[in-house]
Amino acid sequence: MTASAVILAGGKSSRMGYNKAFAELNHKPMIEVQLEELNNYFSEVIIVSNDPDLYKYLGVRIVADIIPGKGPLSGIHSGLIACSHEDCFTIPCDMPFISGEVGERLLELARGYDGAVPKLDGKLEPLSAIYKKTCIPAIEDCLLKDKRRIIDFYPRVNLRYVEVLDPFFKETARAFSNINTPADLAEARLYIGF
Repeated sequence: MTASAVILAGGKSSRMGYNKAFAELNHKPMIEVQLEELNNYFSEVIIVSNDPDLYKYLGVRIVADIIPGKGPLSGIHSGLIACSHEDCFTIPCDMPFISGEVGERLLELARGYDGAVPKLDGKLEPLSAIYKKTCIPAIEDCLLKDKRRIIDFYPRVNLRYVEVLDPFFKETARAFSNINTPADLAEARLYIGF
Protein backbone atom coordinates (compact mmCIF):
# COMPACT_ATOMS: atom_id res chain seq x y z
CA MET A 1 0.00 0.00 0.00
CA THR A 2 1.15 3.54 -0.64
CA ALA A 3 0.84 4.30 3.03
CA SER A 4 3.21 4.40 5.99
CA ALA A 5 3.23 2.38 9.18
CA VAL A 6 4.69 3.78 12.39
CA ILE A 7 5.68 1.64 15.37
CA LEU A 8 5.57 3.62 18.61
CA ALA A 9 8.43 2.34 20.75
CA GLY A 10 8.70 5.01 23.40
CA GLY A 11 7.00 3.50 26.43
CA LYS A 12 8.75 2.88 29.74
CA SER A 13 7.63 -0.79 29.98
CA SER A 14 7.47 -0.41 33.78
CA ARG A 15 4.96 -3.25 34.26
CA MET A 16 7.02 -5.62 32.10
CA GLY A 17 10.30 -4.85 33.87
CA TYR A 18 12.27 -4.57 30.61
CA ASN A 19 11.73 -3.11 27.13
CA LYS A 20 8.69 -5.01 25.89
CA ALA A 21 9.58 -4.37 22.25
CA PHE A 22 12.19 -7.09 22.77
CA ALA A 23 9.96 -9.59 24.58
CA GLU A 24 10.20 -12.78 22.56
CA LEU A 25 7.34 -14.53 20.84
CA ASN A 26 8.13 -17.54 18.69
CA HIS A 27 11.86 -16.92 19.30
CA LYS A 28 11.71 -13.38 17.91
CA PRO A 29 11.43 -9.97 19.61
CA MET A 30 7.93 -8.54 19.23
CA ILE A 31 9.18 -5.58 17.24
CA GLU A 32 10.73 -7.91 14.66
CA VAL A 33 7.44 -9.83 14.36
CA GLN A 34 5.65 -6.52 13.78
CA LEU A 35 8.17 -5.35 11.19
CA GLU A 36 7.85 -8.57 9.19
CA GLU A 37 4.08 -8.22 9.13
CA LEU A 38 3.97 -4.52 8.30
CA ASN A 39 6.62 -4.75 5.59
CA ASN A 40 4.29 -7.10 3.70
CA TYR A 41 1.60 -4.42 3.49
CA PHE A 42 3.13 -0.95 3.78
CA SER A 43 5.64 0.73 1.48
CA GLU A 44 7.32 2.40 4.47
CA VAL A 45 7.75 1.46 8.13
CA ILE A 46 9.18 3.92 10.67
CA ILE A 47 9.99 3.42 14.34
CA VAL A 48 9.52 6.32 16.74
CA SER A 49 11.87 6.07 19.71
CA ASN A 50 14.03 8.35 21.82
CA ASP A 51 16.54 5.47 22.11
CA PRO A 52 17.40 4.97 18.42
CA ASP A 53 20.53 2.90 19.08
CA LEU A 54 18.36 0.05 20.36
CA TYR A 55 16.66 -0.34 16.99
CA LYS A 56 19.42 0.47 14.48
CA TYR A 57 20.04 -3.22 13.78
CA LEU A 58 16.55 -3.48 12.27
CA GLY A 59 17.56 -1.40 9.25
CA VAL A 60 14.51 0.87 9.21
CA ARG A 61 14.17 4.60 9.65
CA ILE A 62 14.04 5.72 13.27
CA VAL A 63 12.86 9.13 14.41
CA ALA A 64 12.73 10.73 17.85
CA ASP A 65 9.99 12.83 19.39
CA ILE A 66 10.02 16.37 18.01
CA ILE A 67 8.24 17.56 21.15
CA PRO A 68 9.64 15.17 23.80
CA GLY A 69 8.22 14.23 27.16
CA LYS A 70 4.57 14.32 26.07
CA GLY A 71 3.80 10.60 25.78
CA PRO A 72 2.45 8.62 22.83
CA LEU A 73 0.71 11.62 21.26
CA SER A 74 4.16 13.06 20.67
CA GLY A 75 5.19 9.80 19.00
CA ILE A 76 2.20 9.94 16.67
CA HIS A 77 3.04 13.57 15.87
CA SER A 78 6.67 12.75 15.00
CA GLY A 79 5.67 9.70 12.97
CA LEU A 80 3.16 11.68 10.91
CA ILE A 81 5.70 14.39 10.17
CA ALA A 82 8.37 11.84 9.22
CA CYS A 83 6.26 9.58 7.02
CA SER A 84 6.40 9.93 3.26
CA HIS A 85 2.72 9.26 2.65
CA GLU A 86 -0.49 11.06 3.55
CA ASP A 87 -1.88 8.04 5.41
CA CYS A 88 -0.20 6.49 8.42
CA PHE A 89 -1.06 3.35 10.38
CA THR A 90 0.23 3.74 13.94
CA ILE A 91 0.73 0.83 16.31
CA PRO A 92 2.38 0.47 19.72
CA CYS A 93 5.33 -1.92 20.00
CA ASP A 94 3.40 -4.15 22.42
CA MET A 95 0.80 -5.48 19.94
CA PRO A 96 2.44 -8.58 18.46
CA PHE A 97 -0.67 -9.91 16.73
CA ILE A 98 -1.30 -6.76 14.72
CA SER A 99 -2.24 -7.62 11.18
CA GLY A 100 -1.41 -5.77 8.00
CA GLU A 101 -4.93 -6.65 6.87
CA VAL A 102 -6.31 -4.65 9.80
CA GLY A 103 -4.26 -1.64 8.69
CA GLU A 104 -5.40 -2.17 5.11
CA ARG A 105 -9.07 -2.30 6.11
CA LEU A 106 -8.76 0.76 8.36
CA LEU A 107 -7.09 2.60 5.50
CA GLU A 108 -10.07 1.86 3.25
CA LEU A 109 -12.49 3.03 5.95
CA ALA A 110 -10.50 6.26 6.44
CA ARG A 111 -11.20 7.47 2.90
CA GLY A 112 -12.85 10.87 3.09
CA TYR A 113 -11.82 11.31 6.74
CA ASP A 114 -8.74 12.50 8.63
CA GLY A 115 -8.32 8.98 9.97
CA ALA A 116 -10.03 5.86 11.29
CA VAL A 117 -9.93 4.73 14.92
CA PRO A 118 -10.98 1.22 16.00
CA LYS A 119 -13.43 0.78 18.85
CA LEU A 120 -13.44 -2.47 20.83
CA ASP A 121 -16.17 -3.18 23.38
CA GLY A 122 -17.02 0.53 23.48
CA LYS A 123 -13.40 1.56 24.09
CA LEU A 124 -11.33 3.43 21.53
CA GLU A 125 -7.97 2.01 20.40
CA PRO A 126 -6.21 5.31 19.60
CA LEU A 127 -2.70 3.84 19.41
CA SER A 128 -3.54 1.42 16.59
CA ALA A 129 -5.31 3.67 14.12
CA ILE A 130 -5.03 5.42 10.79
CA TYR A 131 -4.15 9.09 10.99
CA LYS A 132 -3.51 11.42 8.07
CA LYS A 133 -1.10 14.31 7.85
CA THR A 134 -4.11 16.62 8.09
CA CYS A 135 -4.13 15.78 11.82
CA ILE A 136 -0.70 17.35 12.42
CA PRO A 137 -1.82 20.93 13.23
CA ALA A 138 -4.43 19.78 15.77
CA ILE A 139 -1.97 17.37 17.41
CA GLU A 140 0.76 19.98 17.55
CA ASP A 141 -1.58 22.51 19.12
CA CYS A 142 -2.53 20.00 21.84
CA LEU A 143 1.11 19.16 22.56
CA LEU A 144 2.08 22.82 22.83
CA LYS A 145 -0.81 23.32 25.29
CA ASP A 146 0.36 20.25 27.26
CA LYS A 147 -2.75 18.27 26.35
CA ARG A 148 -1.24 14.78 26.19
CA ARG A 149 -4.17 12.41 25.77
CA ILE A 150 -4.41 11.15 22.21
CA ILE A 151 -8.14 11.83 22.12
CA ASP A 152 -7.60 15.51 22.99
CA PHE A 153 -7.18 16.41 19.32
CA TYR A 154 -10.12 14.31 18.08
CA PRO A 155 -12.79 17.06 18.26
CA ARG A 156 -10.72 19.19 15.88
CA VAL A 157 -10.51 16.64 13.06
CA ASN A 158 -12.94 14.41 11.17
CA LEU A 159 -12.30 10.84 12.27
CA ARG A 160 -14.24 7.69 11.51
CA TYR A 161 -14.81 5.38 14.47
CA VAL A 162 -14.87 1.73 13.49
CA GLU A 163 -16.54 -0.88 15.67
CA VAL A 164 -14.13 -3.82 15.84
CA LEU A 165 -17.00 -6.30 16.12
CA ASP A 166 -18.12 -5.72 12.55
CA PRO A 167 -17.81 -8.88 10.38
CA PHE A 168 -14.24 -8.19 9.23
CA PHE A 169 -12.76 -7.14 12.54
CA LYS A 170 -14.53 -9.86 14.52
CA GLU A 171 -12.10 -12.31 12.92
CA THR A 172 -9.11 -10.16 13.78
CA ALA A 173 -10.00 -8.92 17.29
CA ARG A 174 -6.85 -10.54 18.73
CA ALA A 175 -4.84 -8.05 16.64
CA PHE A 176 -5.66 -5.44 19.29
CA SER A 177 -4.29 -7.49 22.20
CA ASN A 178 -1.30 -5.89 23.85
CA ILE A 179 1.37 -7.20 26.16
CA ASN A 180 2.10 -5.12 29.25
CA THR A 181 3.11 -7.69 31.84
CA PRO A 182 4.94 -11.03 32.08
CA ALA A 183 1.51 -12.67 32.55
CA ASP A 184 0.30 -11.14 29.26
CA LEU A 185 3.42 -12.48 27.56
CA ALA A 186 2.89 -15.96 28.99
CA GLU A 187 -0.70 -15.95 27.72
CA ALA A 188 0.40 -14.83 24.25
CA ARG A 189 3.03 -17.57 24.13
CA LEU A 190 0.41 -20.13 25.14
CA TYR A 191 -1.85 -18.89 22.36
CA ILE A 192 0.80 -19.38 19.66
CA GLY A 193 2.17 -22.57 21.21
CA PHE A 194 5.58 -21.15 22.04
